[in-house]
Amino acid sequence: MKPQRRMILGGMAVGALGVSGQARAAEVTLRFHQMLPPQASIPAKAIAPWARKVEAESKGRIRVQLFPSMQLGGKPPELFDQARDGVVDLIWTVLGYTPGRFPKCEAFELPFSCGSAESSSRAFQEFVEKYAMDEFKDVKLVAVHTHGPGLIHSRDPVRKLEDLKGMKVRGGSRVINIMLEQLGATPIGLPVPAVGEALSKGVISATTIPWEVVPALKVQQIVKNHTMFSGAKGLYTQTFGVAMNKDRYQKLAPDLQAIIDRNCGVEAAALFGRAMDEGDKLGRSLVQKAGNNIITLDAAETARWQRVAAGTRAVWYREVAAKGLDGQKLAAAAEQLIDKHAKA
Repeated sequence: MKPQRRMILGGMAVGALGVSGQARAAEVTLRFHQMLPPQASIPAKAIAPWARKVEAESKGRIRVQLFPSMQLGGKPPELFDQARDGVVDLIWTVLGYTPGRFPKCEAFELPFSCGSAESSSRAFQEFVEKYAMDEFKDVKLVAVHTHGPGLIHSRDPVRKLEDLKGMKVRGGSRVINIMLEQLGATPIGLPVPAVGEALSKGVISATTIPWEVVPALKVQQIVKNHTMFSGAKGLYTQTFGVAMNKDRYQKLAPDLQAIIDRNCGVEAAALFGRAMDEGDKLGRSLVQKAGNNIITLDAAETARWQRVAAGTRAVWYREVAAKGLDGQKLAAAAEQLIDKHAKA
């Protein structure tokens, strides 16, 4: 038996409770694994409600066990493979934690692309369904989504582009790291759970995370400066996916498959996006209560960042062209869908 499977079986023995905590035995138990603590926005406001809805619609025939904080073993970048390989049944993950695996999806990570998480998530789901389902062929895709407008949280204030020069900044994906290089920073790739400690120990001086992540990592207590940008769109965005093991799905009774199907797609994407938007409000309010320094760059300075960050697109176009992809067409399609859903 593989070590990871042994660990997971052990985790099941010590056991997480089903979302509804129903006492009667279900026909099917699905193990949902992810990296964040249960009180974080996505677990509390998206994963748990999604799981409760599936359980309710199945009248208790499906039970969803929630395993937060990588309780079933492995590291965050391994989550997608855990779903693909059947180590677990369902996962939520950051797509950028496996660089190069989702090149079409990276179109949504280009600088100054996305605003509201709910509208951008609807756009991202439509984009994937039209252009990128092949990147999820090994799993049953539940939904994809984005976070809200990206900003910078730093020890020293970032008031102009030059302040970023040489600064060690955590990036959450390959594309975001390319952007940070273009802007003059030194990118350090880290998953979200490692950010708090890295900031505290001075391994990094700043991080790219949305407001939503602030409460879980207590970022407002570690750094005192937060730099935003003029306009509705953030400096960057991160992309996420919810996936199910394909064999597990195919072995469900047809009526239970139909319940899963009803809870996949654009409305599921919107649920996760709304959780991000609500989390942004909470995160920003905590920073304000802490009396921290919230800096919003004016339109002229934001335009400077936009011009320099545009170099990220040229790099990305070249890299995906090597994989036989037309990056300009993918980016144009992404922008069209983002604008469409932002106006809806």
